[in-house]
Amino acid sequence: MRIAFLSTFYPFRGGIAQFNANLYEEMGRHHEVKAFTFTCQYPSFLFPGKTQYVTPEDKAVQIDSEAVLHTANPFSWWSAARKIAAWKPDLVIMKYWMSYLAPSLGTVARLLRKKGIRVLTILDNVIPHEAKFFDKPFSRWFLKQNDSCVAMSEAVRADARSLAPEVPCALQAHPLYDHFGQKTDKFAAREALFLDPDLRTLLFFGLIRDYKGLDLLIDAMPLLGEGYQLVIAGESYGKFDKYESRIAATGLGANIKVFNRYIDDEEVPCFFSAADVCVLPYKSATQSGITGISLHFEVPVVATPVGGLAESVEGPGIGVMAREVSPEAIADAIRALYAAGPDSFTENIRKVKANLTWSAFAEALLASLPPVGHHAG
Repeated sequence: MRIAFLSTFYPFRGGIAQFNANLYEEMGRHHEVKAFTFTCQYPSFLFPGKTQYVTPEDKAVQIDSEAVLHTANPFSWWSAARKIAAWKPDLVIMKYWMSYLAPSLGTVARLLRKKGIRVLTILDNVIPHEAKFFDKPFSRWFLKQNDSCVAMSEAVRADARSLAPEVPCALQAHPLYDHFGQKTDKFAAREALFLDPDLRTLLFFGLIRDYKGLDLLIDAMPLLGEGYQLVIAGESYGKFDKYESRIAATGLGANIKVFNRYIDDEEVPCFFSAADVCVLPYKSATQSGITGISLHFEVPVVATPVGGLAESVEGPGIGVMAREVSPEAIADAIRALYAAGPDSFTENIRKVKANLTWSAFAEALLASLPPVGHHAG
């Protein structure tokens, strides 16, 4: 099968680009695949981070892609569809994670389907965490331009079905990010990060945004006491000042280590090897790619009961769910995990790892396609 993959690829960086690179390589084992990407992914005013692009320090997977789509330039939407159609694909795969992308990706999908080319989209989010009034109508219109979709959590599939019930939407769990290499010695990793080797070590990892609840985790630290240390590793989208004030207010500043920057792939093993547990104190969520990294390094998870986190953490028994979204509940869940013993979750983690492969995800993706001739939307 000839498969065109339109989404974010090198030289763009981040978790979605990593996901796409892994899936592209897996699909390429059995199909002819061509990557298409953006000439402009977001205008700068929509991107609060330092850069959208791979830097010389990054060790990104360099997928050879053709840049065709400027998300803010409607003229490019038609030219992108023409360029993709000229390659004569049997199928186009897209990735959707925010309603800003609906007009550009939806127009491309609509034009390609008019040419008889099937379109399948992998849904990260349908209704974004930081919602706006236009999210639902934009996402509804986008969904209807697809032959089928795949969600990676039941929460996202429910959102998709509520907006466009006529469009088939399958469920397939997020595969593991397994390109980071192996876990290293815990104490050597802690030494490299200038951590206390003997304290119970918590990790908050990934982009820092309001909905991810880092403030709740910081507020939980005084409830846990001096026997714990927290590592915050990731680039802040917006000012970090409010978190610094909260850290100072805890009186435990020496126990909270901050790495407020983009974490290069080569550094990831050190952070997860140093940690006993990865904490996802989210205020809202669909699924989290961070769970997949934790699974790869066999680090159990503490998470709040929002979105798809319960089905990915509590269901398979890879960690402990907080009873609610609050500092007190997060602290209680962390204590419960240590009472059980972090290593007690390893067997369940290994069972989950065996099933969440990129091969299984790719096969399920194609199996979710409706028969040729079926028309959704």
